[in-house]
Amino acid sequence: MLLAARDLINRQRVANINALTALVRYSDLGYDARRALKPAQVKHIAAWRRHPCDRIDQAAARAEAARLAKAITAADAELKDNKQQIAALVEQLTPGMADQPGYGPITCGSAIAAYSHHGRIRSEAAFAALAGVNPLEASSGNTHRHGLNRHGDRKLSLALDMIAKSRLRFDEKAVAYLEKRTSQGLSYRDAKRYLARSIYRQFTKYATLNA
Repeated sequence: MLLAARDLINRQRVANINALTALVRYSDLGYDARRALKPAQVKHIAAWRRHPCDRIDQAAARAEAARLAKAITAADAELKDNKQQIAALVEQLTPGMADQPGYGPITCGSAIAAYSHHGRIRSEAAFAALAGVNPLEASSGNTHRHGLNRHGDRKLSLALDMIAKSRLRFDEKAVAYLEKRTSQGLSYRDAKRYLARSIYRQFTKYATLNA
């Protein structure tokens, strides 16, 4: 429920940012918005008031810009509160998991939501299949090879992708692991499969501890 609410808030926030950027960029409001608006600029616009010398069209545009900016800042506060709620639940269900390199409350929350409860997913391979990173038979004639599943839970797959890319930026062990795997003929997608299985084992451990 919290993740669904977060998606809804994010979608509306992005729509408001796009609308505000277009409005400020193409209206005569004396504001340069040729580049993406920064948070400080959005807060400044939210504080706009009608100027006595504004034309009718300027006054309407200024009022709408302020409304959109206020909605964006409100969404930022809602997203912050939402993240805190998710973080508290993640820590309650899987203590310490979100503190690992590359992990975080939102990605862990997505993985927990996909896993749901102990017993729903029967094995590491099934969890990898749910994430859409399991190998599929793709042999042809005398050539034997495997491709990767392109289906499954897209939110779980995105969470794995975010964790993997974050670890590759900051975790030397993850970089060394990927280099080792690629030297063996495997790919980044194969590394995501190993990550999925690692997460499944962690969930199994937490379920055993809480049993």
